[in-house]
Amino acid sequence: MSRYDDLHGRDEGRTFAALPPARGRGFAQSWWGRAWLRALEDAALEAGAVKAGRRLARAGGVGAVTVRPGRVTAVVRGPGDAAHRADILLPVLSDEEWGRFQDLAVEQAGHMAALLDRELPPHLVEDAAAAGIDLLPGLGDLDPECDCGAWDHCGHTAALCHQVALLLDEDPFLLLLLRGRERDAFLAQLHVRGTAHRTEPSATPALHRGVDAAEAWAAAKILPPLPELPGLPSAPGVAPSLAGGSAAAPQVDATALEHLAGRTAVEACRLLAAALNGDTPGAELTAAQDAVRLACGPAPAAVAERLAVASGRGGDGLATAVRAWRAGGAAGLAVFDEERRVEDVALARARAALEGAWEPDERPAFHRSGNRWTVQDEGVQLRLGQEDRWWPYRDEGGRWVPAGGADPDPATALASARLEPGEDPGEVAGAAF
Repeated sequence: MSRYDDLHGRDEGRTFAALPPARGRGFAQSWWGRAWLRALEDAALEAGAVKAGRRLARAGGVGAVTVRPGRVTAVVRGPGDAAHRADILLPVLSDEEWGRFQDLAVEQAGHMAALLDRELPPHLVEDAAAAGIDLLPGLGDLDPECDCGAWDHCGHTAALCHQVALLLDEDPFLLLLLRGRERDAFLAQLHVRGTAHRTEPSATPALHRGVDAAEAWAAAKILPPLPELPGLPSAPGVAPSLAGGSAAAPQVDATALEHLAGRTAVEACRLLAAALNGDTPGAELTAAQDAVRLACGPAPAAVAERLAVASGRGGDGLATAVRAWRAGGAAGLAVFDEERRVEDVALARARAALEGAWEPDERPAFHRSGNRWTVQDEGVQLRLGQEDRWWPYRDEGGRWVPAGGADPDPATALASARLEPGEDPGEVAGAAF
């Protein structure tokens, strides 16, 4: 008895009536159906046989399909061609492999619930594949037999594979039948195993043995495609209030936790906006930088004091750093903190931008130090950041503070620095005319 037909007298199989022509309809809409056809395409030595099979299946040339453990069979007839019996053989799983698969299924309540609801959860198939238990066929698993005499996949066996993909779209549990277990019997065994699992006394979980790199790479093929990104909400979500209810544990600061949740919602909204815009995430923040981010929202006094200490800036320094963050996020904070050298090509570009922004007799008298150009008699400054953008700064009480966001035009950035705090740029522009 071969590994394909090791039925142990358990399952006789199921037969499906011939399907009508599939013109105008694609094959394999499900992720598991696509994995089935990928195994065919990987195994077939001739791409022409796969294409011929697709045409035969689309034209309705596949008769009734019988699915049983280790084998699927149908009579396939092409236009003006004799009828041929085509078989696809698939290795069945051993009892030991089925036992390990069921153990994986009962480990997580979500897997168990989905299976009992007659659904095949993709993450369970992924976990099983990583553990060396393949429900979906891999390279070389779909072994063809056809009485046309072909020794490899022919148009008849390829047509049968395409028809099976349609059936799998409708009932993914046919995979279990092909691997050796009829659905209802499998679910009954799973229910018994799950009941026993829940009644067993708790024990220290065994360490996972790890996954071979080749197995992990192969398992990636069966993952379903990622869902579309959600739309950007109109505003970040509101963190739940932790003031009422049960008293917090002694080591938990409920006020700080509530503030952290609120800032996390704001950051999640920002990251989603960046992803939808195609922007790549920046470098991971340090603890001191993240303290500035967390201080951007209204914070209770005790939380603000903790953030001032964590940032290493003190109260006044943190307040100014928050202004830099609000002006430009992590990039704005980096320009606020760092004075860097500008040389060679970067310096030539900066000088060209400054010379082109004003007429010669209107150009301010700048004093440069690193990436900072200061108009000393006005108490305003431009700082050159990454990507040749200019950041406006003004002197407030002997401290350089951010005066707005970055701009590629130094004249526009300097105009922002010259505004008085609270002054509207539109009113200033109107008065100039």
